[in-house]
Amino acid sequence: MNLYDDAVLVLKEYEGQDELRQAYLDHLAAHPDGLWKACHAGHVTASAVVVDPGHDRVLLTLHRKLRMWLQMGGHCEPDDATLAAAALREATEESGIPGLTLLPGGPVRLDRHAIPAPCHWHFDVQYAAVAPPGAAHAVSDESLDVRWFAYDEVADVADESVVHLLEAARARL
Repeated sequence: MNLYDDAVLVLKEYEGQDELRQAYLDHLAAHPDGLWKACHAGHVTASAVVVDPGHDRVLLTLHRKLRMWLQMGGHCEPDDATLAAAALREATEESGIPGLTLLPGGPVRLDRHAIPAPCHWHFDVQYAAVAPPGAAHAVSDESLDVRWFAYDEVADVADESVVHLLEAARARL
């Protein structure tokens, strides 16, 4: 199975957000290159919100280009075997934390958002990951800062999409 086949399977098995899920599947059906940044009609991305082992804080990154506090995530790469692997790779790279563990059950949420030209959309498949005890984070080249926030602080620093992702992750926990 390749990444495209995995993405279609993951989306077909995803429960909830039916209309949005179908938009993702329609996008991939119309664009066989819809996983890659080069697809200017939009492309699938993979992300993960990182939760501490005590399940009371979330690690967010201050995105260098967007200057917003976001979950870890980004573009799929040719070496990614699955969407889950892409999300875990991105979360590890952007947090600097080895040994993250994705929550079982697949993605916790989908979020489609407009991005600047030449592309038009990110079709983000969002997972949740738990950091190992004692994990130390680091700032990557893609970030201005990486910081732990208590759950009740997230709405003050991040946009609605991150708040909704955290809610979905907490429901899964």
